[in-house]
Amino acid sequence: MLAAAADAGGRFASFDVHPWQWGALLGFLTLLVVADLLIVHRKPHVVSFKEAAIESAIWISIGVAFTGLMFGWHGGLAATEYISGFLIEKSLSIDNVFVWAVIFSFFGVPKQYQFRVLFWGIFGALVLRAVFIFAGVALIERFEWVLYVFGVFLLYTAWKIAHHDETDEVDYSQNLALRAVRKVIPSTDEYDGQKMFTKKDGKRVATPLFAVLILIETTDVVFAVDSVPAVLAVSREQFIVFSSNAFAILGLRSLFFLLSGLAGKFRYLNLGLGVILAYVGLKMLAVGKPFELHPPTWLSLVVIAVVLTVAIVASLKADQRDADTDDSVDHEMGEAERRRDRDGESGPAASEGLAQPTEVDGEDRAPR
Repeated sequence: MLAAAADAGGRFASFDVHPWQWGALLGFLTLLVVADLLIVHRKPHVVSFKEAAIESAIWISIGVAFTGLMFGWHGGLAATEYISGFLIEKSLSIDNVFVWAVIFSFFGVPKQYQFRVLFWGIFGALVLRAVFIFAGVALIERFEWVLYVFGVFLLYTAWKIAHHDETDEVDYSQNLALRAVRKVIPSTDEYDGQKMFTKKDGKRVATPLFAVLILIETTDVVFAVDSVPAVLAVSREQFIVFSSNAFAILGLRSLFFLLSGLAGKFRYLNLGLGVILAYVGLKMLAVGKPFELHPPTWLSLVVIAVVLTVAIVASLKADQRDADTDDSVDHEMGEAERRRDRDGESGPAASEGLAQPTEVDGEDRAPR
């Protein structure tokens, strides 16, 4: 399983990774996670926007800096594949962040306890991604037709994401995994700090935080099924695919606190993600027979970067136009209100052409 994925045509980066190098990567990731939990977030607290922005910048910088290590270790192709996989996973994870926000809102999770749930959720996500990545590469090496399955699935996912409506409400209490767990594990609807389990009436029961963790893990399975095949379209080397996924996922906690209040602001993001998935899906279909087309890896990087930039900029400009329109409407309504106050009761009547009494033969009579 630790052997490098060898591509027959040499179109993807391929190199041997020794066990100690895997150990060094896993050790570094573990060090980052433990430091984040025991030093930065040792005490439960509400993560401010400024704190989330600083932490997000640090996590993204670490992920991007790893590109330099890949370049110095195995050259430009490996570095390009890594940063492409990193951007794919990071962009697709933004949708995951908004789903987490909905889950936390549905269960009313206090903000100071959300980080601890996300910590265990991210830990589980890393394990799941490792399983998906090694299984996916092994399947592609053994059965070439799996490429077509992944490609078609990515095209379907692209259509689904592009047509996703963020306003749709989901009743997470009806989630099959959650209902199955609650049938097996006694649960309570009361929180006990940031504990997953507590004692009630002498019995050990699961708190709502455990239910939230189960939902986060099940939703990550869905996102992993989408994102792992997408990254496999730009690289077949397990070390590159796993490291790009891992560094992108580790920063999701801080990214959540940075973006959770912006759900609905990036109106064209889903469309952009759909375009990216459609591109990598078509690329995966094209590399097999009878087409055997092999677009360069740098082209994937350019497509991802351009589509994300256009989607975000277009969303921000649309929000600004809406804000300007609302301000204009409010201004006009305010002016109309001030005119009515200034003109008094007669002003509106005169402006609406209402008839006024006239004097005929010395008497006031209303007009016919």
